This record gives sequence, C-alpha cells and structure tokens, in this order.
Amino acid sequence: MKLWKSVSAVAVGVALALTLVACGSSKSASSSSSASDNYTPKSLNVQFVPSSQANTIEAKAKPLAALLEKELKIPVKVTVSTDYNSIVEAMSSKQVDVGFLPPDGYVMAHKQKAADVLLQAERYKIVQPGGKNSDQLTDTYRSMIVVKAGSKIKSYKDLKGKKIAVQGVTSSAGYIWPMAELKEKGIDLEKDATLTEVKGHDQGVLSVLNGDTDAAFVFEDARNLVKKDVPDIMSKVEPIYFTQPIPNDTISVRSDMSDAFRKKLSAAFIKVAKSKEGHAIISSVYSHEGYKPSKDSNFDIVRKYQKIVGSN
Repeated sequence: MKLWKSVSAVAVGVALALTLVACGSSKSASSSSSASDNYTPKSLNVQFVPSSQANTIEAKAKPLAALLEKELKIPVKVTVSTDYNSIVEAMSSKQVDVGFLPPDGYVMAHKQKAADVLLQAERYKIVQPGGKNSDQLTDTYRSMIVVKAGSKIKSYKDLKGKKIAVQGVTSSAGYIWPMAELKEKGIDLEKDATLTEVKGHDQGVLSVLNGDTDAAFVFEDARNLVKKDVPDIMSKVEPIYFTQPIPNDTISVRSDMSDAFRKKLSAAFIKVAKSKEGHAIISSVYSHEGYKPSKDSNFDIVRKYQKIVGSN
C-alpha cells in the first residue's frame, strides 16, 4: 500500500493541475462567464478522453468533425487525449476548445474558474440483472464493483485484503464513487486493499476475468465493452455492489468563449446527436444517446464525494 499511496499522492497532485481547463455553457448555466467573454473560434479543436482503448475511440470519434463543420461552418479537428490530465492541460493552454470531460474533471476545472459546463450526456438507463439498456433516458449512471463468477467475494465487506482494479484517482465510476461510499460504510480500501490502476473500464473487467485482480471498479455496465470478444461475459463476471447515481459526462468549453458561440455550439451538438450518423458516433464512443443543457449545481454531489476521498 505504501507504493500505491505514493502513486495516488502524485496522481492527485497532477489532478490539481488539471483544473485549469476551459469549458463553456450558456451563461445561465454557470457563474464562470462574464461580459468580457468574447472568444469566437475560427476553427474548433474538440478532444475526447478514453473510457476504453484510446486508439479505438479515436477511429470512432474522428468522423464527428465533418458533421460539426457542416453545422458550425468552420474547420473542426477531433482528437483523443491519453488521459484526463492531458485534456485539461490542453484546454488550459487553449490548444483545445471543447472537451468531453467526465464529471470529476469538469468540477476540478470549474473550481479554477477556467471551465463552464455546456451540455450533459443522456444514456439509456441500465437494468439489472443482465446489464441491458431500458428505453428510459437518464442524465446519470452508476458505478459497480465486479468480481469473477464463483468468487468468495460476495459483498463489499469481503474486499478487505483483496487486489482491486481501479481507474485513475480522478475517475468518478472507476475510483471516487465506490471508494467514497465504502469509506462512509467504514471500509477504507486505500488502506485495506491493494489497488491496481488500469487504463479503461474494459481493462478493469478483463483483469477480473483473467484473474489478475479479485475485483474492479467500473461504470455500469462496462461488461458490454468486452461482450463482442467474450459473449458470455455477463455470466463470467458479476456485480456485487452498485453506487448512488453519478452525473453523466459533460461537453465543456473554454470559459472565455462568447455566449453567442456557446449557443451555436450547443445547438450543433444536439442536432448532430439526433442525426442518424451523429448518433451512431456518440453511441459507439461513449454510449451517449443525446445531450441536454446542464448547469454547475448538477455536480455538487461530485464535490461532496471528492471531499470524502480527499481527491479535491
């Protein structure tokens, strides 16, 4: 655990630097905007963060550029960052105008008054058992803790002393939510377990399947990410715990972006997401089904959980 604590401390330190992001929403949705915000892009740089293998996401996401160009009438470049840290750093240095930021990344950026939330993603609500989509759209999701079928781990209480796959310490579903909730229940896994960081929720599921770890923190239901390669994954890897709802991902922009362009950008993303081609892209990349206007107060729960785990 000493090694993990050192790594965790460094990661949290880097995460603090993260918070220099620039994102944007309508001025009614955030307090970061001011009358002096007048940046109107002549070309737009959009960046995604990887939830699974980065090279796969990049191939899926790049076609979004042409659809946005059609709506915005300016050149659009779509790229994928290596992790949460790099996308925030890129937006902080104004190399990236729009970021698909997870809720924790948005909150850290907003704290430095460098980020505004523009839109929040909608997904189909997952139903259990089986991890299938319902027909109900929601702007929240859950984290779950999974173990291999037949494991002696039947409850979160059995996780002490076990090896657990997690995402980075800034990940809501892959770290903060399950860690905070279990800590409130009297179980501090940072002290009482061996935490192994993996990149991508699909890798978390596979680490459990392959026996590399005893359990994994992943978003609900990340097993679908590997279902194509492992058709019976639902019976081989099972959830033992589900967290309270987490706000869905954001589309955030530089805080100096003009209100007029924010409105134009918001309308473009919503329209593209409703088109057949655009919907196919956002669904394949993040399982997004559409977007809705958001506001900063939607993420107060994120701030609360960050405080519990000490990652703020």
